[in-house]
Amino acid sequence: MEFNNVPEPVIQNPWSQVQAFIEQRDSAALVEVLDKLSSGEVARVFTRLDEEDCQELLALLEPEDAADLIEELVDAQGADIIEDLPVGQAAEIVDEMESDYRADLLGEMDEEDVEAILQQMDPEEALDARKLLEYEDDTAGGIMVTDFVVYSMDTMVGEVISDMRENAERYSDYGVQYAYVESRNGVLIGVLRLRDLLLSPAHCPVQDIMIVNPLYFLADTPLEDLNQFFDRYTFWSVPVTNAEGQMLGVVRRADVEEAAGEEQGRSFLRFSGIVGGEELRSMALSERIYGRLSWLLVNLTLSLVAASVILFFQGTIDQVFALVFFIPIICNMCGCGGNQAIAVSIRELTLGVVNPDDVFRVWQKEVTLGLVTGTLLGVILGGVAQCVDAIWFHSSPYIGLVIGLAFLTNSLVSVSLGGLIPLFLRKLNRDPALGASPILTTLTDMCGLFFLLSLAQLALYFGLI
Repeated sequence: MEFNNVPEPVIQNPWSQVQAFIEQRDSAALVEVLDKLSSGEVARVFTRLDEEDCQELLALLEPEDAADLIEELVDAQGADIIEDLPVGQAAEIVDEMESDYRADLLGEMDEEDVEAILQQMDPEEALDARKLLEYEDDTAGGIMVTDFVVYSMDTMVGEVISDMRENAERYSDYGVQYAYVESRNGVLIGVLRLRDLLLSPAHCPVQDIMIVNPLYFLADTPLEDLNQFFDRYTFWSVPVTNAEGQMLGVVRRADVEEAAGEEQGRSFLRFSGIVGGEELRSMALSERIYGRLSWLLVNLTLSLVAASVILFFQGTIDQVFALVFFIPIICNMCGCGGNQAIAVSIRELTLGVVNPDDVFRVWQKEVTLGLVTGTLLGVILGGVAQCVDAIWFHSSPYIGLVIGLAFLTNSLVSVSLGGLIPLFLRKLNRDPALGASPILTTLTDMCGLFFLLSLAQLALYFGLI
């Protein structure tokens, strides 16, 4: 009996199977199991294995297979694993990696470890890695691959086709979709589509069939601009040049999308208070403690400052104890509204929709929205406050008005701050995702407490509550 289109069974507990094959030193079985795993499952396997098993696993694989395996992991996890290997073994594996991932991986490691690995790598590959390490991770130079195919403008079509056939195995690793044409002095002047090569006479020079004046990136082009470009155009890749027009590498759409996804993940972690924007539970405990505790201590200090407002209005709270019930509600709700404004500003900054100079426009938009949402929610909260007071506290028929006005006022402040703080941080060349939320929380809490308690004190003065 034949079974057609039967899906492969899902591997249960793949780390257990991998560990068993490590103990048996069965490299063929290891390769077979690992080939069936997704990137996420590979990462999960490494988190379940201890340091010794990870080293043994990579030792059982050929350097090329080990490099492919490490490339499935996020940079931080791959760097931690490579750093634990003997330098010679680490160098052999790093040698086999794609140029862009290699640079990202080495960029996550300590300088001493990087230098030790580079010293034992193939000299040509090491030189290439050193050049890529000079660029920032979030630029075209940091994302590009340096493996590409380029020909002189005087080369004939037949010569290009012969070269591609002779070097088919090497070029297949490049993922060639285009070839590039340079002038006699090495300046990029055109792009060759493979289709045009195959359909052109062998004696035709490539400059006659190339696409002239190709689009390109400079090495310092930021990730935001790359992402916007590939959203607009359907190109598979785009060349990267220096200021003189000489080709340095190729930025691929897939690599830009991956880099943008990783940056969004790091931004989310920074927004959540993880210093450095990277944490995995497989990291060293001391590193994770530092990443969390350093920002929590800052938050603790800011929270103490915000809470000091309560001490200033202690007499008001003693006279109208019902206010205590609504303090956390006002602070929390207004903080949520402010964080929504932060998220929109960071998103628009990323997309290039706004820039740090658009302060008035952003503030105007947020105040308009905050006025509507603050009024609606303030009326609801004020009504709830009046009912709660009537049932439990019996303090005043105006308590709902005080709480509703305090909520509305603080809502306007919170959305204004949420919209503008990321713009000011970007203006100062600081990461908006890292600093915006804690600053907003502190200022919103302080203002919320101040508005509520000062309005209550004013109402007491006039005998309204």
